[in-house]
Amino acid sequence: MSKKVLVIASNNQKKIAEIKFLLPDYHIKSLTDIGCHVDIPETADSFEGNALIKAKYVFDHHQLPCFSDDSGLVVKSLSGAPGIYSARYAGEQKNEQENMNKVLDNLKGTKDRSAYFITVICFYDGTPQYFEGRVNGFITDSRRGTNGFGYDPIFELGTSGKTFAELSEQEKSTNSHRALAVKKFSQTLTKEGQ
Repeated sequence: MSKKVLVIASNNQKKIAEIKFLLPDYHIKSLTDIGCHVDIPETADSFEGNALIKAKYVFDHHQLPCFSDDSGLVVKSLSGAPGIYSARYAGEQKNEQENMNKVLDNLKGTKDRSAYFITVICFYDGTPQYFEGRVNGFITDSRRGTNGFGYDPIFELGTSGKTFAELSEQEKSTNSHRALAVKKFSQTLTKEGQ
């Protein structure tokens, strides 16, 4: 039996690999896979808005139901930054190391290092549906671990004592913000027979 196809509005290979691990019953296609070579601008002022922009763009231009996620790190002592600007916090070059450096530099001498990771998925097939996942933790003083991507090496999950970058793929697949959002999304797909 062939897997059902799901299009994700992304070309981030690390994110796509994580999604494929979380949705093994589906054939996940990237923007490149469907011939979409546009860097879809994320111009909304919310995670929901940015996820909608990307998923709706694919549906409108390629006539394919699509899902997109917008994720970010929200740090209390930085007034919610980097937030929706997480990918380009240190500039448009979207450099993960520079982004982490900026967070760590901005938190120097700060006692409250509480933060949360959030993912909002928008599935768009003419009507948007949203699925949110959120996990609490705090920002470490330095990088730890080699797994994951983005801010994973500086985000320690709750009381686990481990950063996301120290978790195995299996551990992260049950504990991450993206995993929680994908689980809700997957349950809806199953319920709706998609």
